[in-house]
Amino acid sequence: MKILGLGNAIVDVICKVDDEFISKNNLTKSTMKLIFDNNEFENLLSNLKIEKTVSGGSVANSIVGLSQLGDKVGFIGKVNDDDLGKKYEEGLLREKVSYFYSKKKEELPTGTCLILVTPDSERTMCTFLGTAGKINENDVDVDAINKSEIIFLEGYLWDEGDPKKAFEKAITNANKVAMSLSDQFCVDRHKPHFLELVKNKLDITFANEQEIMSLIDAKDFNEVIDFAKSLGKLLVITRGEKGAVAINSSEVIECGIKQGLNIVDLTGAGDLFAAGFLHGFVNEMSLRESLEKGTEMSSKVIQQIGARLQV
Repeated sequence: MKILGLGNAIVDVICKVDDEFISKNNLTKSTMKLIFDNNEFENLLSNLKIEKTVSGGSVANSIVGLSQLGDKVGFIGKVNDDDLGKKYEEGLLREKVSYFYSKKKEELPTGTCLILVTPDSERTMCTFLGTAGKINENDVDVDAINKSEIIFLEGYLWDEGDPKKAFEKAITNANKVAMSLSDQFCVDRHKPHFLELVKNKLDITFANEQEIMSLIDAKDFNEVIDFAKSLGKLLVITRGEKGAVAINSSEVIECGIKQGLNIVDLTGAGDLFAAGFLHGFVNEMSLRESLEKGTEMSSKVIQQIGARLQV
């Protein structure tokens, strides 16, 4: 198997809202908020018109993108044996993704992410993790990890207790480890842990400019370049309108964005960028070609609603 993802198994519920809804509900645009009370989540949802419901989760979106590119991939993520959990598994299998988790009845329902898309196409997320956030080391299939060239992890999954143990078990048994920092919220919440991972445990780190600058308390992007070169690892950074850059100890490779796109929804832009880049990496393309593939995949997904390509 080329790549095995380990992440939150989340069902995405996509709704269009105006900026007033974001401010009225004390949300910060373009970030993710964790909701710990299912009633609070249901109340928020009750005021909205649902545009689309789809199996999601950051790494799972990337893994589906890799499958669509023809790579042999798998995913580990925890769902309940409920209606949404069954739909989630069916969604992966339909996309030819091997699912290395046997669902069973859990106390909490399958996780759900409310994706609020404002008129400027930015997305603000409210996530009720449900049983996804209860993943533990017993849920990690070591045999599947051993047989994968790379495991791909998401910062969203990292949390103290059982999820951290699952993370560590996966890393310990992996051949190579890639991870996305996921969100500014995650970086701020887990900065010392993430810095330790980036420096000592990860082979490839994906981040956007805001996340990586926050992680290392950089004042400008040159500090990021110096940090990345000193790592001796691979750091892949998306920079919005400035494009993307891949940095290792000896190279700084840049790639511009595609122009003239009809952008409707930025959900999944980073997930599909990672899919394209990893596809290039595991198929021995150059860093430049991998960046270009990531940019191509990202450009496609932002011209549709939702975080998975409709092919």
